[in-house]
Amino acid sequence: MNPSEQSLISFFLPEGILEYFELTKVEKEHKELQIYLEEKNTVPSGYQKEDLESKGFFPEVSIQDFPIRGQKVALRIKRRRWTVKKTGDIISRDWDLVIKGARMTTEFGLFLKGIFG
Repeated sequence: MNPSEQSLISFFLPEGILEYFELTKVEKEHKELQIYLEEKNTVPSGYQKEDLESKGFFPEVSIQDFPIRGQKVALRIKRRRWTVKKTGDIISRDWDLVIKGARMTTEFGLFLKGIFG
């Protein structure tokens, strides 16, 4: 996807989502627009880069978003997981901390809270 396409699609996404997620592709299936997002490989706060190793993603989640020009919209989101090298524990970003500590719109905060609990 070229930068101008990404820029255009970003206007239809919850504000602030591209700070944490990368837009990987957009597909149209029947009357539904599928927007694929993957969590960026940025270490969660409280950990140092050398303490963690990225271990891929949790299973993809599909979230219905506002329709665009009569098309249903599904955000296909993949959350990243990391392994703590010393202990082998699997961790992921604590979205409650992100919501409390980040400067984001109420819409984006509620969006994250709805997806990740």
